[in-house]
Amino acid sequence: MTIMRRIKTEPDWYEPYRISQAIEAAGLIHLSGQAGIDEQGRTVGPDFETQARRAFENLAAVLARAGAVLADVVKVTIMVTDMANLDTVIKLRGEYFSEPYPADTLLQVAGLAQPDWLVEIDAVALAPDRAVSG
Repeated sequence: MTIMRRIKTEPDWYEPYRISQAIEAAGLIHLSGQAGIDEQGRTVGPDFETQARRAFENLAAVLARAGAVLADVVKVTIMVTDMANLDTVIKLRGEYFSEPYPADTLLQVAGLAQPDWLVEIDAVALAPDRAVSG
């Protein structure tokens, strides 16, 4: 039987939508898509870079609740509403991730859950070692 553990921040900006921010199972943390929103679910800034930075910071915050960090990410999916932001995506990948960089899928989508969202990022990370010593 696989044991699953829900990971969430306080406040949990996705609770009203019945979405887990992340689920840890079988040694992996599966993070829901994170957008450029603050703790109350409000979109930050109208520009792509501000929203993308906040989305990465939200990923880091959820990972921290699981005892993990961005360096534990093995796979990331970045969804953008305009591929013209590719250079910014590449720049931010270099700021938030390091070698070996995680596997990545970049998609341009027609829209995201909120009409003012410009980017959403989901990820899969390695869970911290839960071995009990003794």
